[in-house]
Amino acid sequence: MECTSTRLSPESSLVKHVAVAESSERERELEREIAKLKRINAALIERVEASNLPRSGPYAAFEHSVLLAEQVRERTQALNQTTHELRASNRLLAEARERAETAGQHLVDAIESITDAFVLFDADQRIQRFNSRFAEFWRPAGIRIRQGMRLEDLRRLALSSGLVISEQLGRRDGRTVYRLHDNRWVQVHQRPTRGGGRVILYVDITALKRHEHAQREHALAQKTRLLQATVDSLSQGVAVITASGMLEMCNQRFCALTGLTAFEVAHDLVALSRRSELIDAADARGVTPACERCLADGRVVEVRGHAMPGGGQVLTFTDVTERIRQAETLREREHWIRTITDELPAMIAYLDRDLRYVFTNRVYDEWYGWPRDLILGSELEALHTAEHCTRLRPYLVRALAGESVSFEFPESSYSGEHRVLLRSYVPHHDGEGEVIGLFALIRDITERRRTAEALHQAYQNLEQRVRERTAELTRVNDQLREEIAERTAAERRLREAKAEAEAANLSKTKFLAAVSHDLLQPLNAARLFTGVLCEQEVAPGGRELIDQIGRSLKDVETLLGTLVDISKLDAGVVTPDVGAFTVAELLDGLAREYLQVADCEGLEFRYVPSSAVVRSDIHLLARVVRNFLTNAVRYTAEGRILLGCRRRADGLEILVGDTGMGIESEDLGVIFQEFRRSQAAGKRQDRGLGLGLAIADKVARMLDHPLWVTSVAGRGSLFSILLPYGELAPQSPLVAPAAMSSGDMGLEGKRIWVVDNDADICEAMRLLLTRWGCEVWVADSEMALAEQVALDTASVDALIVDYHLDDGDTGLALAERINARRREPLPVMTITANHSAELKQRMRALGYALLHKPVKPLRLRMALSRLIAARV
Repeated sequence: MECTSTRLSPESSLVKHVAVAESSERERELEREIAKLKRINAALIERVEASNLPRSGPYAAFEHSVLLAEQVRERTQALNQTTHELRASNRLLAEARERAETAGQHLVDAIESITDAFVLFDADQRIQRFNSRFAEFWRPAGIRIRQGMRLEDLRRLALSSGLVISEQLGRRDGRTVYRLHDNRWVQVHQRPTRGGGRVILYVDITALKRHEHAQREHALAQKTRLLQATVDSLSQGVAVITASGMLEMCNQRFCALTGLTAFEVAHDLVALSRRSELIDAADARGVTPACERCLADGRVVEVRGHAMPGGGQVLTFTDVTERIRQAETLREREHWIRTITDELPAMIAYLDRDLRYVFTNRVYDEWYGWPRDLILGSELEALHTAEHCTRLRPYLVRALAGESVSFEFPESSYSGEHRVLLRSYVPHHDGEGEVIGLFALIRDITERRRTAEALHQAYQNLEQRVRERTAELTRVNDQLREEIAERTAAERRLREAKAEAEAANLSKTKFLAAVSHDLLQPLNAARLFTGVLCEQEVAPGGRELIDQIGRSLKDVETLLGTLVDISKLDAGVVTPDVGAFTVAELLDGLAREYLQVADCEGLEFRYVPSSAVVRSDIHLLARVVRNFLTNAVRYTAEGRILLGCRRRADGLEILVGDTGMGIESEDLGVIFQEFRRSQAAGKRQDRGLGLGLAIADKVARMLDHPLWVTSVAGRGSLFSILLPYGELAPQSPLVAPAAMSSGDMGLEGKRIWVVDNDADICEAMRLLLTRWGCEVWVADSEMALAEQVALDTASVDALIVDYHLDDGDTGLALAERINARRREPLPVMTITANHSAELKQRMRALGYALLHKPVKPLRLRMALSRLIAARV
């Protein structure tokens, strides 16, 4: 390659030549001016010397010479100034030449630094400059690049030397792409210059071309896989046959029909083309007509061919075994239908919308004396007389309009026998409700008509007898009226007795509901005293005795709660608090509780959670599900218990199933009655009163929730209740209180006020809270508490009050009076046996804690700790 580093650019050479030309012209002008001044000076001197002036004029000559000398000096100074300017111009010219050489070198370096092949052509399309990469581009073809080479010569050499294999012209940008002999790709970019030349840049795009090729190959492979997956998903077998009759492609259904494996299809298509009996059925030279082939395994395959534009065809293979079997079944069924209808005494026929016969039974054919081959497919008017058709046409029109028609029609048979026929026309509708035909049912009612006439005659004879019997019945009717009056009086007395019994029962239930608070008071005190004993250290035998007392108290609490609940339900004092909630809020806690119970009884417990939202009273519903679970544990000796939900269109069904002893079918109707228990021995039979299912039934009726039970004796039972779906109301984002661990229940040093009108409960609360490290003040009234502490200023952490106090006072009223006197309200906890929804809503509105009697010590401690922690 020629070295171009010392050459100047055309622009810098031009600047240099212009500067040199101007300097030479300036020097020549100055030289001419000096020569002119010298000639003038010589002429003046010569003139003075040769002058014939008299000697009296030397001064004038001298003066003249001095003047000439002054002019020479001025001209000499001007010449020196011009010489100085000339030297300055030469210096500037040298600097300009140096800058031009530097710019030229920079241009060379810039051209050489281009990563692609670069070449510059002048206006005559000859090479003026190029970089080393351009020279290397032509070196594999043995072509040496020189300045002055023409562009057309380069193109000719590129094609003749084999360097360029193919040339592509871009459709959008007009750029030319060359494919080289070594499978590389070059893209040519051209730009014209101001002087009419051209700049060409050769960019190597091999990597881009290979990437595009890889993308095309990937897209083609993906489309191939998609096409194969689509073909494999077809229910029909598909095979592509080339024009030479070879199997080129098939799907999995084809392999399944032919018994070929995927390995055989992939590796030996030619052999398969000869082995497959299905492909032998195809004619590769044209479209294969539909044909059926029976395979070795007894299946029947329908083969169809579809010609392809480029030759060959696509074969589809459809397994028609079931269709053929169904057709045989239909033919067999048709045979049985015809056999049955032929044996019926009535005439049966079916006509399409054009009143053509499609079906007739043997009785129909024999009545008219027609051969079956003649009647089927023939029109009604072609087989019957015009008079016969005219009489039937109004009824046929109504039937074709969609109306079922029945009418009596006297007619003579083929043998000439005159009979009365009852014709019934029933329209046949398609899936869109359009009438596509009609069924004709014709019965012989001649004997019935004769019987009707005989009955009419008998009726005439009976009228007289009826008049005679009417007089007799009138006398009997009078006697019946007297008996009815007596029965009405007896019924009135029975209603009065029933009303008295219902009033007595209602009085009883209201009494039990009203005294529930008094019944639970001693039980609550006993539970609290038991909690105090649990907090103390006792002898080893004493701990078991305390646990036994606790279990006995729990049984008493359960039995007493059951009696109170059934009494409240009977008295009608329970008001449901219906609202929307997630069913998981109810079932998750019950599942955790009964998982432990079932585990203690050696039973498997399974729980299927649900996220559905329902609408009900969560507390009453919990009692129903709890009773179901208690019965499941009580009457299941071994096996498992299931708690779960099932979504239905009309609501969510909660189910409790077990593998226990089950219920006899005759007992299913009475298990929801009060005090009805299973006669079979259960593990917990001694602890129940037979009221659990009665309470569940009453609560379900109150909430209007359907309740079901299915059971198989010896295998288990399934109880369920259906709840309506609900929708949760949007709630403001509140910070949920953090769950309190056992380590957070410390009450050491807390000051607690307790007000309860029962002395035993006060003493039990004092002992229990003192054991927990609290400072306790107990009283039976507000006045007694005021005698111990200053209610408006004394420091206290919580106030525990009983809801029912003496003299009609309530714990809520007492707490409100105390908080009204204090600067900051006290945290209040209310303990009560009242389960009413109104009380719960009022407690939530006031922000008070609520516990129901009898109170468990652990629950009391946790609730009290949360109440005090919430204040902080």
